[in-house]
Amino acid sequence: MATNPFTLPFERLPATLPIFPLHNAIVMPGAQLPLNIFEPRYLNMVFDSLGADRMIGMAQPDPASKDENQPRVYRTGTAGRITSFSETLDGRLLVVMTGVCRFDIREEIPTTRDYRRVIPDWDRFHVDYALSDAVSCDRGKLMELLKDYFQRKSLSTDWTVMEQMSFPVLVNVLISQLPFEVAERQALVEAVSVEDRYAKLLGLLEFEMAAARVGTDVRQH
Repeated sequence: MATNPFTLPFERLPATLPIFPLHNAIVMPGAQLPLNIFEPRYLNMVFDSLGADRMIGMAQPDPASKDENQPRVYRTGTAGRITSFSETLDGRLLVVMTGVCRFDIREEIPTTRDYRRVIPDWDRFHVDYALSDAVSCDRGKLMELLKDYFQRKSLSTDWTVMEQMSFPVLVNVLISQLPFEVAERQALVEAVSVEDRYAKLLGLLEFEMAAARVGTDVRQH
């Protein structure tokens, strides 16, 4: 992340952060997330962010939360930077977020603009600024498993682009985009090192493939 001249250095990451609690939507460092913004409170959030550091935290709501308007969110999320946006004639904003760094929520603070804001703790995730290929992971094994997974799930992708990604970004893009359950995706978000994320991702893919081979979703039993 440090190679992007528009990304804040780690030591200048903001002391407070607006959060967008959106079910099953995350943006990992180096990955992108398109958003369709139309609620007034989130339009406020985007415009306020554009006037500041353009940073917004994506935090998954806990599925067990009963409050739909102010759901309890998981403690760990990812901050993304607004890298592009466009207006629509019907009053929406089409936004693209690029993931920068994960954070733990230290506490939530009151606001006057309807959207939520937290004090983030960035300390655990300094590693998100070091997305190099110097990792002890088996890229070939992951790619072989992915091709089987994509075939069985009838998914398509540009394999050339995936081969050209740095390994940490590849892992983060897969975490952001593959159709995992909320709790599974959250476990991947919270795994600090790329090696840990790789191991968990590999385990999930192998589990899915084993379930497909026996012709049943073993999570139902």
